[in-house]
Amino acid sequence: MQKLESLPLREAAFIEPMECLAVTKLPEGPDCVYEIKLDGYRAIGINSKGKLNLYSRNRKSFSKQYPYIVEALGDLPENTVVDGEIVALDKAGRPNFNLLQHSRSQASRICYFVFDLLVYENRDLTRLTFVQRREVMNSVLKFSSPRIRIAQYFETSAEEMIRAARQQGLEGVVAKRKGSRYEVGKRSGSWAKYRLNRGQELVIGGYVPGSHGLDSIIVGYYSGTDLIYVARVRNGFVPAARRQVFEKLRHLTVPNCPFVNLPETHKGRWGDGLTAEDMEKCVWVRPELVAQIEFLEWTESEKAASDYTRSSSADQEVSDHASLPSPHWP
Repeated sequence: MQKLESLPLREAAFIEPMECLAVTKLPEGPDCVYEIKLDGYRAIGINSKGKLNLYSRNRKSFSKQYPYIVEALGDLPENTVVDGEIVALDKAGRPNFNLLQHSRSQASRICYFVFDLLVYENRDLTRLTFVQRREVMNSVLKFSSPRIRIAQYFETSAEEMIRAARQQGLEGVVAKRKGSRYEVGKRSGSWAKYRLNRGQELVIGGYVPGSHGLDSIIVGYYSGTDLIYVARVRNGFVPAARRQVFEKLRHLTVPNCPFVNLPETHKGRWGDGLTAEDMEKCVWVRPELVAQIEFLEWTESEKAASDYTRSSSADQEVSDHASLPSPHWP
């Protein structure tokens, strides 16, 4: 292990976190290791002269919002700084951002995963390699609270890591170079994140008019005979696809909204909620066509599902009705 006494001195204070570069293909090779992508809030934990603090990536204090995490960090050595993620775990132990949004009612599920050690007892570790920092971290950090967890990395192939993450219903995978230094505030590509999308055929019940015929489609699924609204989807549409879908929908217009759970009372996380005011801009259609939609996560709440819908297939496949075996698919 690196002799810490030889490292330069550094004050235990906020450090702007190193960022992951979003990629469509994970880097591979003997210099790469992989971690689970944690779907939560990035947070810097600090013990400065015995005073504990927790900050967001933008240096906003998390200490009042997550006082139990700060308390659980009581074992953090004095004058030490760690990098990690505040995460809410579902019953299966998987990160669930929707639960994190309800931090008061779901406090028992919220943990802090530590994945890097930046300063240890006023010694600057950012110039060490990733593997060296992890070696020190695993040696010196010991937490008694189950709320604080040390994130693990895996030495395997990118293909195997993606397969395992997909099988477990995880959000994605992070690749890190073994020899990478901690590049404060930078997104150099030494850390890369790969997001796993999920897909489902959803029923088209309306659209919002726009250029090339439509701006977005309004989709949902059947629960019994009820059509449940899920989201407005506009990402992934090239102009040709907008015209193609519009031509299929323009002859199916009806005067009334086919979704039983509209209007909604408020916007979702991504602004996809449909309020009564929003509905005035919509054109409703007979729910005869479906689209293959890709999204990141399906929440336990039907109304919250739209909050996680990010993109749709650019080539909208149209077929029969889509139905889900239960209101809380998948």
